[in-house]
Amino acid sequence: MIGVTGRRIVIGDVHGNYDGLMCLLEAIAPGDGDRLYFLGDLIDRGPKSADVVNFVRDNHYPCIRGNHEQLLIDSFPDGKIHYPALQAWLYSGGQATLASYQDAHLLLEHLQWISQLPLYLDLGDLWLVHAGVHPDLPIEEQTEYELCWIRDQFHSIPTPYFPDKTIITGHTITFTFPGVNPGNIVQGKGWLDIDTGAYHRRSGWLTALDWTNQQVYQANIYNQTLRILPLEESVTCVEPEAIIPRHSVAAH
Repeated sequence: MIGVTGRRIVIGDVHGNYDGLMCLLEAIAPGDGDRLYFLGDLIDRGPKSADVVNFVRDNHYPCIRGNHEQLLIDSFPDGKIHYPALQAWLYSGGQATLASYQDAHLLLEHLQWISQLPLYLDLGDLWLVHAGVHPDLPIEEQTEYELCWIRDQFHSIPTPYFPDKTIITGHTITFTFPGVNPGNIVQGKGWLDIDTGAYHRRSGWLTALDWTNQQVYQANIYNQTLRILPLEESVTCVEPEAIIPRHSVAAH
């Protein structure tokens, strides 16, 4: 419902694909009363991470920390280089991020902003987090390791973690779940995953979820196509027992 204000819109992992994000936002056409939220992984792999961070920061859009932001933070603790962490970040897409910065001062400014990003956002009926939660830990004991990196332990929970909130995540590309086609959203017990793999050649879809109207907006970064469809037509449900064990901290 383009033009309707007061919408809550959650955007999945952008991964440096600024042009795709602009295309997506053109389709969403957010109004003054709409609220946009980003699920982290603004950076890495794509060619314009600096532009993405600038855009989100300068527009004061709420954003949570993803595992790729955490990789960057870990690379420069206390303003110094930590070489093992730096190597891991560069291997996981950080080289493209560094190449997008022509100004070292801007990188330092962005690093400071990224370091202050929250690990989750509680919106009442919605709970936004990059990766998920450990099902056996209360919120106050969850660390950046769980909230930025977890996969199977969260996806295979047999009952919702919250009785009254839906958890919305990115982090795990949806087509890596059994029986899920590229571009589809995944629904589990009390959660939705909207990372449809914008940077991945098998998909290319960058996804935004309009929770207010239960509508999905998608832009494909490879062929510049757009699609808008009801959430019920985009979502694939997966059962906990169908989750295939994966390495919980693979740097997607």
